[in-house]
Amino acid sequence: MDSYNEAMDSRRLGFLDRFIGEIDKAIKVLTVPVRAAGGLPGAPAAEALPEPDRLQSSRLMRVNHAGEVAAQALYRGQALAARNETVKAAMQQSAAEEADHLAWCELRLSELNGRTSLLNPFWYAGSFALGAAAGALGDRVSLGFVAETEAQVESHLSRHLERLSAHDLRSRAILERMQHDEIRHGENAASLGGGALPLPASMAMRAASKLMTFGSYWI
Repeated sequence: MDSYNEAMDSRRLGFLDRFIGEIDKAIKVLTVPVRAAGGLPGAPAAEALPEPDRLQSSRLMRVNHAGEVAAQALYRGQALAARNETVKAAMQQSAAEEADHLAWCELRLSELNGRTSLLNPFWYAGSFALGAAAGALGDRVSLGFVAETEAQVESHLSRHLERLSAHDLRSRAILERMQHDEIRHGENAASLGGGALPLPASMAMRAASKLMTFGSYWI
């Protein structure tokens, strides 16, 4: 019995340690500038954008930055709850790759004299909870959730590319590179066994995405 209790205490301590680590990760994502592993896509603009174009680009990149904050939380939550080590490693790898996206959006916002969304802590907390809940439902559901999320993000980025000024080549290069990576993440999730989500779940995800997009665009 004593050995059983020690084993249970060890398992609880392990999870507690991991959860505390996730709190530390959340604080860093929300407060510490992220460094990209590679350079910022696209060449620096030769001249400043006209003010209406700069403002539009700034707002769109703020939305995308908020989306990458949410992506970090989503993957971290799913990795915490994942039951399969291969799935857990895939989630952690995707989070690491999404960190580059976060850094690119943050750097581009700085170039545009923009700011990040004041609502980012709420997006992180909500997305982490969603990710953990999806992970708790099983790896197949969790992977299906990733595949659906990435499909929606790909569509979202396409709309932003249409709304960007033709003069803002730097932001366009960033979004195109992000879109390429998101497609790959979705394909990876599907290849690992992700199943299609029920229609109500997909609709709820779209509604949440619209709320985040609207809130981050203005706040």
